[in-house]
Formats: sequence, structure tokens, C-alpha cells
Amino acid sequence: MECQIEINKTKCPCTYQPCSRKGKCCDCIAYHLKSDELPACVFPPEVEKTYDRSFARFAKLVLDKA
Repeated sequence: MECQIEINKTKCPCTYQPCSRKGKCCDCIAYHLKSDELPACVFPPEVEKTYDRSFARFAKLVLDKA
């Protein structure tokens, strides 16, 4: 499978501008999982901007919707 970096960049909601992984989803996911985090694309914009990408924050979002 060929990575479509330029297409991925247009859909990436990450607000961290100097990110070297923008558009490289596999690298992004691997990077965040090493830090016990999830990538920006699983959070709504108002949460993503806080840079709290923890599993706990994600779980709270899911439970709040239930």
C-alpha cells in the first residue's frame, strides 16, 4: 500500500504546526502510542487544541456521549 501523504495532510486535524508526521498516519499513530496517547484525528477540534491526547481524555469523551 502506498502512503498518500499529500491527501492525508489535507484531512489531518493536528494543530501542532511543526509536526514532522503530518500526513504520515502510520508514523503518527506509532509515535502517539509510544507515549500512551492517541493521534489528533480521533478528537474533536476543541479537545485536540488542548494537546491532551491521553486515553483517559478519549474515554471521557466516549462516556460523556453515552
